[in-house]
Amino acid sequence: MPEFDTSHVKNIVLLGHAGTGKTTLAECMLFEAGLITRRGSVQERNTVSDYHELEQERGNSIFSTLLHTKWRGYKINIIDTPGYDDFAGEVVSALRVADTGVMLLNAVMGVEVGTDIIWDYTEQFKTPMILAVNKLDDDNADFDNTVREAKNHFGNKVVVVQYPRQQGAGFHEIIDVLRMTMYKFKDAGGKPEKLPIPDDEKSRAEELHRELVESIAGNDEALMEKYFDKGELDEDEMKDGLKKAMINHDLFPLFCLSAERNMGSGRLMGFIDNVCPSANEMRSAQLVSSKQDLPCDANGPVCLFIYKTVSEPHVGELSFFKVFSGTIKSGMELTNETTGVSEKLNQLFVVEGNKRINVNELVAGDIGATLKLKNTHVNNTLHGKGKIFELEPIKFPAANMSVAIESIKKGEEEKLSLALHQLPEEDPTIRVEFSQELKQTIIHCLGELHLSVIKWRIEHLHGVEVKFSRPRIPYRETIRRMAESNYRHKKQSGGSGQFGEVFMRIEPWYEGMPDPKGLNVRAREEHNLDWGGKLVYFNCIVGGAIDARFLPSIMKGVMEKMHEGPQTGSFVRDVRVSVYDGKMHAVDSNDISFKIAGLMAFKQAFALADPQILEPIYHVEILCPDELTGAVIGDLQTRRAIVEGMDTEGHFTKILAKVPLAEMHDYSSSLRSITQGRAKFTMQFEDYAAVPGEIQKKLQDDYHKLAKEEV
Repeated sequence: MPEFDTSHVKNIVLLGHAGTGKTTLAECMLFEAGLITRRGSVQERNTVSDYHELEQERGNSIFSTLLHTKWRGYKINIIDTPGYDDFAGEVVSALRVADTGVMLLNAVMGVEVGTDIIWDYTEQFKTPMILAVNKLDDDNADFDNTVREAKNHFGNKVVVVQYPRQQGAGFHEIIDVLRMTMYKFKDAGGKPEKLPIPDDEKSRAEELHRELVESIAGNDEALMEKYFDKGELDEDEMKDGLKKAMINHDLFPLFCLSAERNMGSGRLMGFIDNVCPSANEMRSAQLVSSKQDLPCDANGPVCLFIYKTVSEPHVGELSFFKVFSGTIKSGMELTNETTGVSEKLNQLFVVEGNKRINVNELVAGDIGATLKLKNTHVNNTLHGKGKIFELEPIKFPAANMSVAIESIKKGEEEKLSLALHQLPEEDPTIRVEFSQELKQTIIHCLGELHLSVIKWRIEHLHGVEVKFSRPRIPYRETIRRMAESNYRHKKQSGGSGQFGEVFMRIEPWYEGMPDPKGLNVRAREEHNLDWGGKLVYFNCIVGGAIDARFLPSIMKGVMEKMHEGPQTGSFVRDVRVSVYDGKMHAVDSNDISFKIAGLMAFKQAFALADPQILEPIYHVEILCPDELTGAVIGDLQTRRAIVEGMDTEGHFTKILAKVPLAEMHDYSSSLRSITQGRAKFTMQFEDYAAVPGEIQKKLQDDYHKLAKEEV
């Protein structure tokens, strides 16, 4: 039998801007529950959560870490998450399996940009939320201002459950307006003394208590009637009302903490036990294909979801999962809905940072891990045989930074390739592209911090020194007017030679254009190009000047040149080619002759047809505080951007712009610098547009200079 049933398992995720004290709070929770005998610290690099060498080196969380503890008859699974937006993938995956979020606010800094950004994700998941104001022992702490900012950012759904009697170095008393009790802590923190609320605080406490009761009653008609009848709600009624309101995302209770001095964590854990929902009290997960609900029931059909994988040296992949239904046991065989492969769960673990503890079974609602699932990855659903279960996958944030990567030492390309294959397995926000067009390997990620972690992992875990460079831009080439040319390919070297002559007209292609004027159209082919745009190819040969069997070879020559355009070596698009005359030789004409003649005729005509280089244009959306809008727009204008408009989204101003990709290489770091990290952006390919004349000339000159150097 499992130690805890579904209703006694609570899953929480610790959230907040970097430096708000999430890891320190996790350490307090483990200490208070007796799981550890000494609290570690981030400074001393000995916390249970931040155990990774890189996290200890940098002094902040980079990966989400699963912990668990036992508290008063409940099991609490805790996921500690990083606070920087560059590691948002870790936050999103944790939110996917958590049933309550604890958002830490820095009492000195108030609501920071990371808080706002993470809050957007909690809104998407509709995660029940607790707010916890931390660092109230700092001399510059300002609880009232932090509460005002929280209400300004998250609305009047924020309700005060606790407030500090004093702030700064003397902070040691917390007044709880749910229980109408004062908690008095010793200097070392830990278990507080419970005291009546002092007379000089009664008025404020009673006012906040009334606000709390009215907020709870206002979200439940039955409680509202009781409140009108009695003029009060008892503690159990308030707890039930709070739970319902949290599940519906209607109320966000706010608590007080000093995680550094271990003050307030025990009361927070008690609230998690008593009030926060278990998985079976939340809305049921929905199956993708059938749209049916999957109740969180330990006696239901077995179904689990993989939310994270980690590669462990000398061991293999460790897969983290949440049991959404049923009871799983070690040795059980399940089917991967995505791959159809059967996977055996040889071992089951509960996890404590870098420690794994063997268990025999886990019930619905619990979170655990297993080893060596060869064909199972993040976002996969595993279920019992004969079922068709698939849970909604995690939608990870899109990358907004791209760099080219290569190994410094020759001969290590294969090792680098293996490393680049492993990275997206563990972090789905990383996308690796082996671009044949650009002849580069491109890493797409979430920012400079993310990139620095990628570099560290490749060099330290895979032993490959790498360097990054600016990715080449996937330009396109086209033409702006009609041109004609002819080319004769003739080669004689004893025996049969090569001969082919082609007369060709090329024109800019556009949808719905009429057939070529003055030419006798005999056949028409239309090709959608892999890189966008079209090639339309006309056979206008009269009188058998070129045998029909050579026409495909001419088109092959044209297509070969379109793969490496004459101006910059980029793909050519949106061209109409008409072959209208030529000559052939009874003996020397062959496919290769007409392929070369077609290629060269196209190249010559292209140069006469007013060639135009096109560049990729991206639709960019920036969210920034209103007071920074001018600075952000000013920077965009230096990037040849066209600002299309502005809107509001929550507490941010949204700026909409079209920006050439060539100007976006360093935008992530630039925006962070301009806004002190208080803005974020997304970008999505929109279309190709003509580059300005001076840039076109420079691109042509650079390409031809490089071509001469290679010769």
